[in-house]
Amino acid sequence: MKQIILATKNKNKLVEVKAVLGNDYEVLSMEDIGIDVDVEENGTTFEENATIKAEAICKICGKPVMADDSGLEIDYLDKKPGVLSARFLGHDTSYDIKNAKILEMLEDVPEEKRTARFVCSIAVAFPDRDTVVVRDTIEGIIGYESAGENGFGYDPIFYVPELKKTTAQLSMEEKNKISHRGKALVKMANRLKDMNLWDCWL
Repeated sequence: MKQIILATKNKNKLVEVKAVLGNDYEVLSMEDIGIDVDVEENGTTFEENATIKAEAICKICGKPVMADDSGLEIDYLDKKPGVLSARFLGHDTSYDIKNAKILEMLEDVPEEKRTARFVCSIAVAFPDRDTVVVRDTIEGIIGYESAGENGFGYDPIFYVPELKKTTAQLSMEEKNKISHRGKALVKMANRLKDMNLWDCWL
């Protein structure tokens, strides 16, 4: 089976990636291969940050490496927190606090102005060829309260009107079918297959 290294320390992301790609790839974490480094994400777009991470870890391990950069864009807040989603209010601040702050910032804002989206850009870097990058999104609104115990991050406040649920109220199977990361992962898998890159994984 083809191996791919996932450039993240976020165990929730690892679970999601394995759930989508697990039948076709052996997805290993940085911890699995003994890499413990922090890559500075100083890009101005999701695509730049994903590429920076994937290429940095690829240089260290010499294997194909996947990295994603994802975040929440809220239109009323000029698409903030955006690429700074993980660092909003501080990297070590709990998402309970971050979510509460966003709800406070949108207090009294009507539903039609609470539009938002999750964005995910995924990059796969190779030791001997160009990095491949894809992007996908899921549209929704910011709810009026946190709801749901599944997912992670901003999931409890991201409401999908068509489903009448937050993404934290979805099962992993439901979420992976419609989420920004789930759709981007499928798109990436199709890109790699179309490009006939299987020799890279041997």
